[in-house]
Amino acid sequence: MNYATIKTHDVANGPGVRVSLFVSGCTHHCKNCFNKETWDFNFGELFDESAINTILEAMNHSFIAGFSLLGGEPMHPNNQSTVLDIAKKVKEKYPEKNIWCYSGYLYEDILEGRVGDKEVANALLKCIDILVDGKFVEELKNPGLQFRGSSNQRIIDVQKSLKEGKICIWDELTDKLN
Repeated sequence: MNYATIKTHDVANGPGVRVSLFVSGCTHHCKNCFNKETWDFNFGELFDESAINTILEAMNHSFIAGFSLLGGEPMHPNNQSTVLDIAKKVKEKYPEKNIWCYSGYLYEDILEGRVGDKEVANALLKCIDILVDGKFVEELKNPGLQFRGSSNQRIIDVQKSLKEGKICIWDELTDKLN
């Protein structure tokens, strides 16, 4: 898997200061995508041991709230296995920090195995705390939305959804109280 960039201090893609990985490769090709260069699976650099070390070292600060996966498309079948390995390493080293993932695929399609390998996809969902799902739709763009670009996209509390067997939308206020 290739990646476009690693941001060690990102405040736009989830709550608090985060470390973010922008993977390469996406077949959604959303109109007016903010990151078109990442559509190409060969864009950027090969994700290797040095890249995972950069992420893990950057997260080793108390002010880092979590890790965000974006793209490109982290859930694309070509990226799933590597993204799963990354998510597992982040969770293992920093279990107290949350993982957000942005995907143009819908939660239901990922969960039911309609996106790549069902076993890998479900293992990945078990590592993710929040999934922002759905393609960016230019006609539904709303700059006032928090952590998403268009109103069709959902911010899903994945662990609560898996536990309850239904989609549970993330509520920032409730999350802060817990």
